[in-house]
Formats: sequence, structure tokens, C-alpha cells
Amino acid sequence: MELTPLTFNAIKVLSLSAIAAICAVIWTPCLTHFLYKHQLWKKEARRRTITGEEASVFYNLHKNKEINTPRFGGLLIWITTLGVIFFFWLIAKFTDVGFLKNFNFLSRGQTWLPLFALVTASLLGLIDDILQVTQKGKYIGGGMTFRKRLFIIILIGIIGGWWFYYKLGWDTIHIPLLGDFFIGIWYIPLFVLVMVASWSGGIIDGLDGLAGGTFASIFGAFGIIAFSQGKIDLACFCAVILGTLFAFLWFNIPPARFYMGETGILGLTSAMAVVAFLTDSVVVLPIIAGLLVLESGSVILQLLSKKIRKKKIFLCTPIHHHFEAKGWPSYKVTMRFWIIGVILALIGVVIRLLG
Repeated sequence: MELTPLTFNAIKVLSLSAIAAICAVIWTPCLTHFLYKHQLWKKEARRRTITGEEASVFYNLHKNKEINTPRFGGLLIWITTLGVIFFFWLIAKFTDVGFLKNFNFLSRGQTWLPLFALVTASLLGLIDDILQVTQKGKYIGGGMTFRKRLFIIILIGIIGGWWFYYKLGWDTIHIPLLGDFFIGIWYIPLFVLVMVASWSGGIIDGLDGLAGGTFASIFGAFGIIAFSQGKIDLACFCAVILGTLFAFLWFNIPPARFYMGETGILGLTSAMAVVAFLTDSVVVLPIIAGLLVLESGSVILQLLSKKIRKKKIFLCTPIHHHFEAKGWPSYKVTMRFWIIGVILALIGVVIRLLG
């Protein structure tokens, strides 16, 4: 039976996603054994806000949740993704198995940059997680300071923007239904801005299953867009991350076996931003990743309100903690946010495809 290119590409994308999910599930017991053996969790819930005030609402909600549950769950996502990518690259490079050789999806134009962003930012997050569980560093509760993390994210953004502009020759931005607009050298600062904005949305990692489900809908959406554009290697990259997120969710739904941690959040938000540029979908990124916008927006509004009006808008931020404080069970918040995230992702995909 001879497969058409479209059929084979669909098989390739879906198979790689399933393979990544299975591989992640298989080695999770080793990861959890290591995390629990070395007690890699926070010693207590956060007591202070980012402005130094007492976070009494948050502490009362989470004082018994964050202890005894390890961080570092993001290792499952980026290590599995890295392993799957290089496994099929090695097969293509050193074997003559024709069918399997075609499963290689490591390519300079489509996957080098998102893979670089994923791994680099994840390693940064790993360092931050280590500092947090050991309660070292100058940040509240341990970890890197906000300025240090921001500096590194900006640096990654500058490298990525430079690569897009000078190496790949990208100098336009696509607006659905209107067309392409030339922005020239401004492409680099735009890239940095999107990287920082994406990173700020990482505060969604606060409830069991919330971040995993949110990023699953985001990378699923970008996988569809990439596939529709014929960028099959990039679609495979998104599909592999989606598969690892499904495996992560299996162990992260209540009661969570581990939390994603900064090593997952920083890597995913950085890779997400790069994928948005590679698919020329930056304009619809705030829709596809609408939950991240909602989360970071709630924090910004809360800070502005406390500074200007001297009172809070929400009981606790990010906004998912507000609904917790109102008495919603955490699983209800998570599942309703999942639904909103999927709907927003679908709307974003439709708008981008119309373009």
C-alpha cells in the first residue's frame, strides 16, 4: 500500500506524539523515585507577594499542598522531547531503515531554534528550582531574583530575534485578513517583547493539572497551524511536546505526584514564543494562549489597583487563586480553565487559517 505524502505526514505527526507520551510514562517512575528520595520540594508555601507584602490568602490555601510534593516535573517534558528528537535523528543518520529515517524531524529551518529555546530556558528553570527547594538565592522563598531571570529571558529573545532576522531573513509580521507588514530591524525587539510576555504568563503553574492542560491546548493549536502550512517538522515538534504533556497530566492531575516547576514553565513559554514566530502567528498568540494573558493580566491589574486605589480587585492573584479563595474546588477551577483554553486555542487557529 502506497501512502500519499499528506497521509504519511499525518501518520508521522500523530505517531511521534504517541511515542513521546509512551516514553514519558515509562520513565516517570524513575523520575518520581528520584524526586521523592531526595525530597525535592519546597519546605513551605510562599508567605510573601512579589511586592514583599504578606500573602495570607495564598498561604492559607496552599500551606498543606506545596510541601511533600516535588517540583521538577518539567524534566519529564523537555528531556523526553530531547530524547525523541535525537533518537530519530540518530536513526536517520546511522541506519538505512527507510521508513524510520523519514521520522527524523530535526531541521535547521524549523526545529533548531524552538529546541534551543526549550532546552536553554528549561536549564535556567532547573537552576531556579534547585535554588528554591534548597531555599538559596535572594528571591522570596529562594531562587533567582526577578531581574536575573528577566535578563536571561531577554538574552534568549535577542539571540532568537537575531537568528530570525539575520539568518532566516524574517522581517515581516502577518496580520490575518490584512496580509504581511514589513517591520525590518524592529523584528528583533518584537521577538524579545513576545518572549518576555510569554514568560510572564508562566504564573499559571499554580493548581494540579492547570498548566499541563493549558499548554497542551496551546501546542496542539500550533501543531495544527504548522501542519496546515506544510511545516511538518515543526508540527512534529509541537506534537511531541503535546504527547509529553499528556503523560505529565497523567501524573499531575489531583492529587499531583509532582509539579511542573520553573524547568517546565520557562522551557514551554520560550518554545511557545518561538513556534508562534515560525508559524507567523504572533498576532493570534494572545488568543491561542489567552489563559496566560488572563493570568498575567490579573496580576498587573492587582498591582496597579493596590498602588493607585489602595485596595485589591481580586482576593488573590493570579486569577485562578481568586476563584479558589471564593470557595471553588481546585479541580473545578482547573477543568473550567481547560475548557476556556481549548475554545480560545480553536478560535486562534481559525483566525490564523483565515489569513
